Amino acid sequence: MVRASCSTVFLALWAQSVVAQILVNPDGVNVNSQGATTVFLTYGGLTNQVPVEAFWCGELIPAAPGIGLQCDPTTIWGRLPIRYDQAQFSGVSGYTDIMSIPPSVARRAYLAAQGGQTSSFFYVRRFVSTVGGPDEFVRVTCRMAGGGARVPFALLDVKLAFGVETPILFLKAGETPPPVVAEITYDGTGRLRGRWEVVLPGEESPTERDLLTEATLPLEQRGTQRRYTVLQRFNVFLAPAPAGRYVLPGPAPADLPNDVEGLYLILLRIEATDDKEGDSNLGAVGAGLGIVHSGAVAGFPLPVLRYLVGSGGSELAQVRAPMELGQLLPADDAILGTGAPFDFVWADFQQAGFYRIEFEDSRGQRVLSAIVPSGVGRYRAPPWLADKAAGSELKWRVVALDVLGNEILESDWRRFRFARPRPQ
Repeated sequence: MVRASCSTVFLALWAQSVVAQILVNPDGVNVNSQGATTVFLTYGGLTNQVPVEAFWCGELIPAAPGIGLQCDPTTIWGRLPIRYDQAQFSGVSGYTDIMSIPPSVARRAYLAAQGGQTSSFFYVRRFVSTVGGPDEFVRVTCRMAGGGARVPFALLDVKLAFGVETPILFLKAGETPPPVVAEITYDGTGRLRGRWEVVLPGEESPTERDLLTEATLPLEQRGTQRRYTVLQRFNVFLAPAPAGRYVLPGPAPADLPNDVEGLYLILLRIEATDDKEGDSNLGAVGAGLGIVHSGAVAGFPLPVLRYLVGSGGSELAQVRAPMELGQLLPADDAILGTGAPFDFVWADFQQAGFYRIEFEDSRGQRVLSAIVPSGVGRYRAPPWLADKAAGSELKWRVVALDVLGNEILESDWRRFRFARPRPQ
C-alpha cells in the first residue's frame, strides 16, 4: 500500500509508472489551516471522460485497476458538497473546477498534522470514461498555511443588507431607501473590483449563473453574464488576514431608482482580478493558451437584495410576524394594466421549501396555479391571464409548502382586476 506519508521519491516512481492522461493546474496550492479556502482549478486532456465526485483525504493509495492515486477510504475527510460544485467543461478538452474546502476539512487536516502526520492533504477528482475505459483519479496537493497573503484570494461569504431590520424593504414611490452594505468574508489578499447594479421592474431576473463572481466562470464565459443598470463602481484593496472581513458600502441611497411601482433587485457584481496564488495555466494542461486570473473566486452565487415600491404606506422598518405569509404586491382590490407584465410578490417564509401561487375567479373556479422555488418571492403572471379574466375580478393567494409538498402556511386571498383596454 502506497501512502502519502511514504517518501516523495517512492511516490515519484509510482507516478512515472502510471500513464495518466488528465492533468490539473495548479496541482498544489496553499490553503488556510484555520478555515475555508476556495481555489480555481483547470483540468486538461479529457478524452471521452466525465467528472464525478471529489473527495478530500489525508492519504492516497493506488487506484488499480483505475489510473492514478485515489483517496484511502480510511482517511477521507470530506466530499465536495453539491451546492458548491460549480464545475463545467471548458477550453480544449478541458474542465473547470472550483475547489471549495469547508472549514470542517481544514480542522481535520490541522488536527492530523498536530498528531504527527504530514502538514498537507489531498483533493481527488474521479473521472469516468464514457467508452468503457478505466476510471482516472487526479489529485491536487493542499499545503496548509496560516492564511492571509499565502492563499488564493477568494470570497468565502457575502451578506447584503439595508440599514434597517426588515426582510423586504417596502417603500412609497419617491421615498429614499436606507443605506446598503455588503459584509464580505475573504481569504488571501487582492483588489476587490466590481459594480453595484439594479434590476428594474419588468426586466428579466438574473439566473444563478449571472450571480456568480466573474472569477468563478471559465475564461470563455467571462463577460457573457447578463448586465443591468449600473449604480456605482468600486475598486478597493483587501489586506491579508487569517480571517479577513470587510464591509463594502453600497450605492448612495439617492441613486436607487424608486419612481416606478414594482420589485427592484440590487446586485453585487464582482469582477476577476489578478492573483498569483490562484492563477491557472491553461497551456500546462493542454486546455488552451494563457493564464486564467481568478482573484475573487467564490463557490456560490452572490445574494440579492430586494426592495418594493408601491402606492401604499411606508413599511420601512416593519418586520412581519414569524408565522405570517404576507402578500406585498399587488395591493388588495388593485387594478392592473394590461400592456406590461406584472409580478405577484410575497414575503418569503423561512421554513418553506417552495410555494404554490393560486388564481381563482369570482365563482371560486381555479384559473391558474404555479409552483415557485423558495427564495424567489415573486411570480410573473403570463400575458393570457388578462384575457382569461375577461374584465371580471380575480383573486390570488400563496401557499407555503415544505420539501415534501405538504402545506404549512397560506396567505389570505387578495382581489384584483385588469384595466379595460382603451378603445382604438
